[in-house]
Amino acid sequence: MATPGLAALLWLGAFPSPWTIALGLVTAFAGYTSVYALNDVVDFRNDKKKLQMTGFQECANYLDATILRHPIAQGCLTLKEGMIWLAAWALVALLGAFLLNPVCVLIFLGGFCFEIVYCLMWKISPFRSLISGAVKNCGPLAAVLAVDPEPSLSFLILLFLWLFFWEIGGQNIPNDWAEIDEDRTLQARTILVRYGAQTAAGVIVLSLVLAVGLSFFVPGMTERPLQVPYMLGFMLIGLALLILPAYRLYKTKERADALTLFRKASYYPLACLILVTIKILVGL
Repeated sequence: MATPGLAALLWLGAFPSPWTIALGLVTAFAGYTSVYALNDVVDFRNDKKKLQMTGFQECANYLDATILRHPIAQGCLTLKEGMIWLAAWALVALLGAFLLNPVCVLIFLGGFCFEIVYCLMWKISPFRSLISGAVKNCGPLAAVLAVDPEPSLSFLILLFLWLFFWEIGGQNIPNDWAEIDEDRTLQARTILVRYGAQTAAGVIVLSLVLAVGLSFFVPGMTERPLQVPYMLGFMLIGLALLILPAYRLYKTKERADALTLFRKASYYPLACLILVTIKILVGL
C-alpha cells in the first residue's frame, strides 16, 4: 500500500488533491487485495498439497502469515467464495483505476496477467521471479500516471528498476525460504530450490545493493528533486532495512534470517514514504 503513495509523492513533490488521495487509497487497496486473492485462487491446488504434506511452517517473523495464510487451501474459504472475493475487489480496482486515469486500467489488467503467469511458472522456471518484479511495479507506475498523465520516462524507468530489485532481493527470494521444504518435495523451480541457498543469498545481496544504489538517484529525477540530505536518508533506510539483514542472511543461510529480511524489507517503502512526507510537510 505504501509503494504507490511513495511513487506518486516522489514524482509530484507535493500532495495531490484530497479526491485523488482518497480514490487512490481505495484503488490501491482493492488492487493489491485482488491480486493477492488471484494468487491464492490460481495456486490453491499447490498450496493444498503443501498443507497436506507438512502443514504450513510457522515463524513469528513471517509477515505474510500474520493473520491467515492461504485461506482457500486451509478450507476457510471455498474456491467459489475466493473467486467472488477476487472479482469484487477487482471490479472496485478497475473502477478506481478508470476514474484516476484510463491508462491505469491497462496497467492493472497487465498486472493480473503477469500474476497468473507467475503462478503457472512455479514448476517451470526460476526466472518467474522476474515476473514478480514486474507485478510489484504495476501499482507504483499506475500511481504516478494517476497524478500526472505525462511523467518523465527517465523517472519511470529508474522507479521501475529501483522497485524491481527491491522486490527480487527483499521480497520474492526471501519469501521462498518460508516453504523451502515443501517446494523441494514438490519439485518447484524457485531460485532457492534450483540454485541453492548460496546462490540465492548472493542474488539477494546483489539485488538489494542495486536497489539502494538506485534509491540515491531516483529522487533526483522528480518534478521537485529532493535535496542531498533526504537522498542520504534514503540510503540510510536502505542500509538498515535491506543491506544489513541481507548480509546476515548471506552469512547464515537460515530460514529465520530470510524471513526477518522479508519483514524488514516490507517496511522499506513505508519508511521512504514517511521521509518524503516529512520533506513535503516542512517544505524544504
